[in-house]
Amino acid sequence: MSGIPGETEDYARVRTGALVIIAFAVVLFLLVQARFLLISLAVAIILFSLTSDVIRLIARQRIGRFGVPNWLASIAALVLISTALLLLSSILLAQLNTVLSTTLSYAERAPSAVASLFAWMGDDVERAVLNSLNSVELSSYVRTAAGQAGNLMQGTVLVILFVGFLFAERIWFGAKMSNFFGDEAQAERANKIITSIIHRVNYYLLVKTAVSLITGAMVYVVATFFGIELALSLGILTFILNYIPNIGSIVATGMVALVGFVETGEPSTTALLFLITGAIQFVNGNVIDPWMMGRALRLSSFGIIISLAFWGAVWGIPGMFLSVPIMVMLLVICSHVPGLRKVAVLLSREGLPEDERELDRFNEEIENRKAS
Repeated sequence: MSGIPGETEDYARVRTGALVIIAFAVVLFLLVQARFLLISLAVAIILFSLTSDVIRLIARQRIGRFGVPNWLASIAALVLISTALLLLSSILLAQLNTVLSTTLSYAERAPSAVASLFAWMGDDVERAVLNSLNSVELSSYVRTAAGQAGNLMQGTVLVILFVGFLFAERIWFGAKMSNFFGDEAQAERANKIITSIIHRVNYYLLVKTAVSLITGAMVYVVATFFGIELALSLGILTFILNYIPNIGSIVATGMVALVGFVETGEPSTTALLFLITGAIQFVNGNVIDPWMMGRALRLSSFGIIISLAFWGAVWGIPGMFLSVPIMVMLLVICSHVPGLRKVAVLLSREGLPEDERELDRFNEEIENRKAS
């Protein structure tokens, strides 16, 4: 009988571990199966957080003695978001179609151009590389990419619908939080955490947009200077790819160099284009970006890579774009849940998750910036 308590405790641990594994597997299965809906919902939540301050700004405007009703401000913000999303989706689809159609036209001479880069290693190596590239059916990959790009407009419409529902619910959010916790202090603390998440994600996206816009413009100027036909498309795709941490800038640099070599066929010009583009990415990504971010995002570099790999495997390319905002959300939440603070330590850069005073200080700093 003396061995029963120990056996019961071991059995409970095994059962708990098994339940955690099963729950994780179920959640992972749902994430994969409902990826289209969940990605659209995640994008809608981010857009809603970005525009919540715009709604408050519109609602504070006055026309004579009359103010702008909250419902009218929400409708105006929804119309602006819908117009911007549809316009951006149309531009992105047009640029992708241009790149994909040009890729098909370059498909015949691209393998020989790439293989010529290995000519200094001997004819056998060059011939082997050429045979390997010819065995790749590039046209099938291009058609697959075109089919996936076609889902962009469907996702845009779904995001607009989700944002509309979120705008309709925002009026009652404070009351719902109070009723959910049943304690004003707990509801206020939850609101501070949610506000901190919104502020940090918004700040990250604004800084990333500014840096990506500068990088894309510089790449466009450089590509135009070298006479690249797809200069505008390369600039736009560089702007988009820079939202993917670490990997996006590498892919964008390689893409610019590859397109430049296929068009010009000159190794020296390609090498110079690669070096200039790489220098632009290095300076903007490792100097300007961290300087503008400051302490707003104290994320572990290794944690960003793990988050990028996980969400990329689960949700593909959209998951790579959303990996950092999701990681910011997890860091803030885990910092204020006692049982999850060790997770926040692993996710943070210095291993020091924020406390309550730092949360208030960050929110006050953001509010002061908006007021000024």
